[in-house]
Amino acid sequence: MTTLNSARDRLILALDFPSADLALRHIAQLEGQCLWLKVGLELYLASGGNIVTSLRDQGFKVFLDLKLHDIPNTVAGAVRSVSSLGASLLTIHAAGGSAMLSAAAEAAAATADAPRLLAVTVLTSMDAAQLNGIGIADSPAAQVLRLGRLAASAGIDGLVCSPEETAPLRSALSGNPLLVVPGIRPAGAAVGDQRRIATPATALAAGASMLVVGRPITQAADPAKAAEAILAEMTAAIASQAALAG
Repeated sequence: MTTLNSARDRLILALDFPSADLALRHIAQLEGQCLWLKVGLELYLASGGNIVTSLRDQGFKVFLDLKLHDIPNTVAGAVRSVSSLGASLLTIHAAGGSAMLSAAAEAAAATADAPRLLAVTVLTSMDAAQLNGIGIADSPAAQVLRLGRLAASAGIDGLVCSPEETAPLRSALSGNPLLVVPGIRPAGAAVGDQRRIATPATALAAGASMLVVGRPITQAADPAKAAEAILAEMTAAIASQAALAG
């Protein structure tokens, strides 16, 4: 695999749109730059499972970001239900606890074509003040490590975490878990509602497996060029890491 292809396999474009028509229109502007697409709650509720199946049939890999959080039996059933759609990744909330996480992992292991499961730790829009507001006195970093260890012990494949917690998680967890990192902003890009952010190169250097990028691409005047620039930064970072390792 070339370094550019490796970068493409590690970049996930967030399709944060209110309809399938808008999402497909933006995909057409990408000129084949992106391989992975994230379908979040907004698009999924507007379009249903058909959007996942449609994207899969077009050759894309789908990250279904539903952040499931319910009693163990319900989440296990939801994992089984979405497996037929063809998504490659599916999120659940680590805050659901060990029983819920274990039930989800067991359902995925027993279901054909189940997606790999990612546990969401602390949303990248939350900082220490917001955690304190919901009764969590620890820092985001401490809470992420706690939930990350919980998810790993329950058999979850990987985690969604901010760039700030990527290196500590990589050091703390064995087994080389998949670390999917949102909050990615190229230098000079608007921060928006994100709090814990990093550039693509910084996130990869910290140990990110995959990067989730939305508005810096979808809201760019030329989405294909914006994606190309991010892929170029990722390619350089991956090449640099390979050179250091070699």
